[in-house]
Amino acid sequence: MANKKIVVALGGNAILSSDPSAQAQKAALVQTAKHLVNIIKNGDDLIITHGNGPQVGNLLLQNLAANSEKNPAFPLDSLVAMTEGSIGFWLQNALENELIKEGIEKDVVSVVTQVIVDKEDPAFKNLTKPIGPFYTEEEAQAESQKTGATFKEDAGRGWRKVVASPKPIGIKEIGTIRTLLDAGEVVVAAGGGGIPVIQETDGSLTGVEAVIDKDFASQCLAELVDADLFIILTGVDYVYVNFNKPDQAKLERVTVAELEEYIAQNQFAPGSMLPKVEAAIAFVKNKPESRAVITSLENLGALMESDSGTIIVKE
Repeated sequence: MANKKIVVALGGNAILSSDPSAQAQKAALVQTAKHLVNIIKNGDDLIITHGNGPQVGNLLLQNLAANSEKNPAFPLDSLVAMTEGSIGFWLQNALENELIKEGIEKDVVSVVTQVIVDKEDPAFKNLTKPIGPFYTEEEAQAESQKTGATFKEDAGRGWRKVVASPKPIGIKEIGTIRTLLDAGEVVVAAGGGGIPVIQETDGSLTGVEAVIDKDFASQCLAELVDADLFIILTGVDYVYVNFNKPDQAKLERVTVAELEEYIAQNQFAPGSMLPKVEAAIAFVKNKPESRAVITSLENLGALMESDSGTIIVKE
């Protein structure tokens, strides 16, 4: 049987738990790599995406703390690129070392990925994604007048800058990613949802201050590489309905129609499980012969052996 193309979207807990130091995050990815190598040992082609929320947040705070005329803070698109580079390096290094232990000769390549968004996306008019430090209302107003940024009150904790969260519509480096896959390399791409760029009328690309949801960027990538399997890793082995209630039930094999019914019942938390479920549905709808899976990193071995986890199929 031909080897499968598998896209794995790593959840944030695969990289950062409570210790935000580089050393701790590298150690976490060493453990992550042990699970991921099972896919490569199985003979399948692996593409990895990852989140970067805590990392880009910390980097933004560091930039703002040192912000001065001589050392100006970087914009958000550049910070996303920097975390793509650092997390990509940690992941490359951990996977390469694990492959050496297994006696597998394969390169791991990180691609700093520009993800194209539509400048007319309504998200640019309705800014929803809070980033950076908390301000008082007066500080937020002063900062807004100085920079033109938009600030919103955040759950009674203070005021924060908000940016757009547009949907991905393309990936600039997709040809290169396909070439690397065809050459048998392991590819890390679209980290943190990728660097959001808009395409101008002359074809040139411009970075924008925005945050692309990592699960939707991963789904876009999975479609563009024609993946057979799209795995979204999270903190639980299964998706549940009636989560944390006496009648909670795990979903094992579930159809798109069933999941859409559960969404209508508000079964999945926005900003948590909901985007994962929506990304899985979109992938399977656009590639009906494929499957999407939502499960935990620790359950990856069981998934490869016995289809463990929440498996989403067309019908």
